[in-house]
Amino acid sequence: MMVQRSILVTGGAGFVGSNLAVLFKTKHPEVKVVALDNLKRRGAELNLLRLAKAGVRFVHGDVRNREDLDLKADGFIPDTIIECSAEPSVTAGYNTSPEYLINTNLGGTVNCLELARATGAQMIFLSTSRVYPIERLNALAFTEDVSRFKLSERQSVAGACANGVSELFPMDGPRSMYGATKLSSEHLIEEYRAAYGVQSVVNRCGVIAGPWQMGKVDQGVFVHWMASHYYKRDLAYFGYNGSGKQVRDLLHIEDLYSLVEWQVEHLDRVNGAVFNVGGGTECSLSLAETTRLCTELTGNKVSVRPIEEESVADVRIYISDTSVVRTRTGWAPKKTSRDILRDIFTWINKNDAALRQVLAP
Repeated sequence: MMVQRSILVTGGAGFVGSNLAVLFKTKHPEVKVVALDNLKRRGAELNLLRLAKAGVRFVHGDVRNREDLDLKADGFIPDTIIECSAEPSVTAGYNTSPEYLINTNLGGTVNCLELARATGAQMIFLSTSRVYPIERLNALAFTEDVSRFKLSERQSVAGACANGVSELFPMDGPRSMYGATKLSSEHLIEEYRAAYGVQSVVNRCGVIAGPWQMGKVDQGVFVHWMASHYYKRDLAYFGYNGSGKQVRDLLHIEDLYSLVEWQVEHLDRVNGAVFNVGGGTECSLSLAETTRLCTELTGNKVSVRPIEEESVADVRIYISDTSVVRTRTGWAPKKTSRDILRDIFTWINKNDAALRQVLAP
């Protein structure tokens, strides 16, 4: 049994937040769990029934508004804040104003930190691998085989090898507006830890995937790929000669939960740590490999046309080197890439009527 806790999950109706909230309440019924979300992202409303069934209290609020986070009048004072709120698209702010992105991803973090300072709560921050500079990632040495690009063992910069990118990777250079807001949040978290004693840990996550992710091409690509096969929609390989060989590691949401659960109970052991969190080389896929698996699982073959023009902020290869988090916590992901895609397929198939309007508009 977990020590009696009161957990606030921001972005609590989103993919990551809702799954973490439901899993915490399901596995630890004694824990008070509140999920706060502004329901801006389409499909988030589908998670409200799941939250209610699990016994998670939902609060319709916005991290941009500090008063929305103050729930003490309702008798709820968190001792743990799991900060999952974000505008998650890596392309956000490129062709439109970045105001919402900045106010949510950075301003929201400030408001969560102020709540932690006032209440003494510990904070677990869901950051992103997108804090690493795009040009530096694309300059890494690589080889090419029939289905994917692979990182070379020997690299000219620290923090990179065939196992992926570690926390020592150089941080100079642009990284997208999304990545910049997350990195800025990381810096503020460290300052609040030093100045006010806010215990915290930062998880720089690679691609997280699994059921209840309303995937799009710019965020949630593996759900997007599976849904496109399920609903027989055409796809495209952008950039890199239209080969579909660009690679990401992926992490099942339940594997992320197992790490966050450990951190909630043992944060004092990793206070101030920054971890790269992902599936690593063992759980990684290229788009071409994903197409093959999706075809196999759905029985549907869709047209995938090559487009040489590269997507905004795309990188050739990103794989998380998870050596540090494994050593410090004993955690390791258990789900394979096939497990993840199969779980996504099963979820779509089971909830077709509700999901069709979101995943196949």
